Amino acid sequence: MSQERLFYDGINDALRSVIQALGGNKVIGCKLWPEKSPDAAARCLADCLNDHKPEKLAPDQVLLLLRLGHQAGCHAGMAYLAQEAGYEITPITPAEERDRLADALLEASRVLQRAIRAADQPPPRRVA
Repeated sequence: MSQERLFYDGINDALRSVIQALGGNKVIGCKLWPEKSPDAAARCLADCLNDHKPEKLAPDQVLLLLRLGHQAGCHAGMAYLAQEAGYEITPITPAEERDRLADALLEASRVLQRAIRAADQPPPRRVA
């Protein structure tokens, strides 16, 4: 993996870096539009990232690119968005995500156990 640039001309420029890290327009175009030929998908993706063309990526497609970029270790798209919106980000490693999910499952299990114990208790008697 090559080092990412510090500055991008815009979100499309940052996303182009992500796409290059993932194998280029044909590879990613086919993931976004599997019904198209590789050449047509690549052209469509290039058009979506061209500021002078009306075609644009849908938000869920941008999110897919950000996720795929994260998996490949390319954080250019997310870093650009965070910088422009005034955030500082730190990518989460797969091990950290696994630990976070394990902690959430453990806590959910504890809550469920308390609920089961509470359900097994007889209702309080009402004194009239």
